[in-house]
Amino acid sequence: MEMSDSSGMYAAFGALGIVYMAIIILLIAALWKVFTKAEKPGWAAIIPIYNTIVMLEIVKKPIWWIILLIIPIVNIVFGIIVINQLSKSFGKGAGYTLGLIFLPFIFYPVLGFGDAKYQG
Repeated sequence: MEMSDSSGMYAAFGALGIVYMAIIILLIAALWKVFTKAEKPGWAAIIPIYNTIVMLEIVKKPIWWIILLIIPIVNIVFGIIVINQLSKSFGKGAGYTLGLIFLPFIFYPVLGFGDAKYQG
């Protein structure tokens, strides 16, 4: 393997890393904005576990659901329920729920920075 081949590979991985970090920062900012729209502290978006507790408060589910979100397989079902309740809390439907699940890097920023109002 030549030197130029490996440097090209490192450049590609570096570019992918930058894109990945940009998406993560965008999602954190969007979740921060979603939390503030729901009159919760925005900084909670960056605290692991606590952000899930805040999300459960936003969608009006009991805090003990966090245990269900830790159990493999069960967490998928209850995670979808929480995401669906989140979209309903902002006046959105099932289609928006699917967007939040499959294209979160598009739909969370639209939810956070768009004109959607928290309805509780």
